[in-house]
Amino acid sequence: MIYFVSDTHLGAGSPDEARRTEQALCRWLDSIADDASALYLMGDIFDFWFEYNRVVPEGFTRVLGRLATMHDRGVELHFFVGNHDMWARSYLEAECGVRMHYTPEVVTLAGRRVHLAHGDNMNIKGQPMLRLMNGFFRSGVARWLFRWLIHPDLAMKFGHWWSGKSRKSHSKEGITPQNLNFLIDYAREHHSSAEGTDTYIFGHMHLAHDHREEELRVLFMSDWSGETATYARMDDEGHVELKTFTIG
Repeated sequence: MIYFVSDTHLGAGSPDEARRTEQALCRWLDSIADDASALYLMGDIFDFWFEYNRVVPEGFTRVLGRLATMHDRGVELHFFVGNHDMWARSYLEAECGVRMHYTPEVVTLAGRRVHLAHGDNMNIKGQPMLRLMNGFFRSGVARWLFRWLIHPDLAMKFGHWWSGKSRKSHSKEGITPQNLNFLIDYAREHHSSAEGTDTYIFGHMHLAHDHREEELRVLFMSDWSGETATYARMDDEGHVELKTFTIG
């Protein structure tokens, strides 16, 4: 089986809420460990992540340990960074065996051509300020300034504050399927020029949704802030479905 999960936002909320999410993700990782051939972490796994040359954020040891164990057992691990963890670099690869991906990709899984991306920074041609901001934050200049001009304690505090504002703007209580149309439109346009690619998997919007058209399917996974979370699973024949995991 191939599994996909996104928007766990580890570290978000109060200490009790953050621990609850981490424990739930650990239970989910344990539940898939025996039959998983690959795991795709589809962005915003951490609510905020920044790597210095020799320093990484504290916490998350239970999750990182399980990822390392899965890698040691032969499970392929892939991380498509999101807007909350786009500053992840080499640590997860070196310590946990996670292959990092920084742009959308089309991959072949179980004989099916699948487009994978977190979903941020896509189809925003009509939003010049958002494009400018996204370009800056993804630049080496921004990482250098953040690393050298701000003390790590202040940097982490600022990062969690900024991430909290961004996360609340994507509260699923205010999101409807119509809010997903910009990514569905992106999938339609990409599908028309990418022969053989018919399945698109996104996170980012925190709302689980399975959009189907003739020869096109777009799946969205939920966040992990509620009582249940929605992830995606693909079997060995290439059939993909959304599944529900109980968090509480």
